[in-house]
Amino acid sequence: MGEVMAAHERPRSSRLGEERELEILRAAYELLSEVGYEGLRLDAVATRARTSKATLYRHWPGKPQLVADAVRACKGWQEELPDTGSLRDDLILLVRGMADHMAGEDGPLFAGLVMAMRSDPEFASEMRAMVTAKRRLGDEICSRAVDRGQLTAGCRAGLIEEIAPAVLFMQGFARGEPLDDEYVAHLVDDILLPLLTA
Repeated sequence: MGEVMAAHERPRSSRLGEERELEILRAAYELLSEVGYEGLRLDAVATRARTSKATLYRHWPGKPQLVADAVRACKGWQEELPDTGSLRDDLILLVRGMADHMAGEDGPLFAGLVMAMRSDPEFASEMRAMVTAKRRLGDEICSRAVDRGQLTAGCRAGLIEEIAPAVLFMQGFARGEPLDDEYVAHLVDDILLPLLTA
C-alpha cells in the first residue's frame, strides 16, 4: 500500500484556481478560529465560502486535510529571519516571533489544534507532515553561526525547535505567565545558547 499524501503535497484540480482555493481556505480558517477543530463542519465551511460540500470533497478528502491546508495557507510559518550577524540576536528574533504567535489571538487556536492532534490521528499525521516540510529556521540560524565561527560544525540545531516552542507553551498556557522580552532573553541566554555551545 502506498503512503498517504499529505495535504500540502496533493495536486489540486485545475478547475479550482489558486485564488478560489485561498478563499475557501480562509473561510475554513475563520471558522476554525470561531468553533475549534472539533466544532468545524464541512457544510459550514461550504456555506461560508459560498461553495458546495461536493467541491470541498473533490479537493480535500476530509476535515483533517482541509484544516491542515487552511493553517498552512492562512497562518504561514515565519519564512525568513534577517541575518543580524549575531547568533544571540538571531535566536532572540526567532523566539520573539514564536512568543508573539503564542501570545496573540491565534495562541488558543493552536493550543486547541494540539489537543485535536491527540484525538485525531489522521489530523495529527497531516499537521506533522506540514511541520516537517517547512523550512527549519533553527538549522539556518546555526548554519550562519557556524560560518561566522560562533558555533562549531555539528552543533545540535534541532534543539531550538525541539525546546523553544514547548517551553513557551508551558510558560504562556500552563503557567499563564507573560511571554515578554525578559522571558525570551532568559530562554535564549540560559537554555538555548548553553545547549548549542556545549
